[in-house]
Order: sequence, then structure tokens, then C-alpha cells
Amino acid sequence: MNIRIAEAADADSLVKFNQAMALETEGRSLDQNILRSGVESVFKDDKKGFYIVAEDSGEIVGGLMITYEWSDWRSAWFWWIQSVYILPEARGKAIYSRMYDFVKEKAKKNGDVCGFRLYVEKENHHAQKIYEKVGMESSYYLMYEEKT
Repeated sequence: MNIRIAEAADADSLVKFNQAMALETEGRSLDQNILRSGVESVFKDDKKGFYIVAEDSGEIVGGLMITYEWSDWRSAWFWWIQSVYILPEARGKAIYSRMYDFVKEKAKKNGDVCGFRLYVEKENHHAQKIYEKVGMESSYYLMYEEKT
């Protein structure tokens, strides 16, 4: 298993993962053009974040995206973990744990990261258990949004 920073050549896999995740978690089909533009824009502008991928025997089997949130209270960054997806046939092999360890090591090297955050659907108890297993815990905060 190889965990690494994704490259622009990995965009096809990441687009497929995002489409599969949207169908699996929300029953939504995402517009391919918008999705591809969104994924590719991360590779063109590192201020938006970066992707991590997991490879098994040269095949990309999982991925996630990191985006940034500045905390004025801490004078440091929170890294938001988003777009987590593992191919169904690769699940149960601690791939998320390996990717998360990779992310934590990269953050430690950066020296300006104060924590990690992610959001998970309330009903996705399986994912919640995985996040708890790697040391994350439920936050005090609720998330609100307004879509435009």
C-alpha cells in the first residue's frame, strides 16, 4: 500500500470517487463537468487544498481532500478532511487509517496545523466508528449552511 500526495494525472480516479460517494451517501448524481472542474481546480491552485491517494499494486483505491480553515483563536490552521472515498472492494483494509496517518505526518512537518476536522452524515455510523478508531471525536459544534 502506497499513500501519497495526488497528482493531476489522478484526477480521473478522484472524479469517479466523488461521483460514487455522492451516489452512495446522498443518492445524488453530480454533474460531471462541474465535478471535473472542481477536482482539477485543486491541482491548479494549491490554496484550495490538496488530495491524498492510496494505491494498492499501482491501482488507486482511495482518496481524500484536505482544505484549510484559519483559526484566529489558535493562530494556526485546521485541516478539513473532505471527499473521503475507498473503493468497496478495498474497504476493511485500514486504508483510511493509513491516509489519516499520512495527513497527520504532513501536518506535523508543516508545523502550523492545530487540528483536523471533517463532517460526516448523522446516519453514517460505520464511518463515525472509523473516525473514532483513529482518534477523532464528535465535535461540540453543529454545522449550519445556506446554499446559493
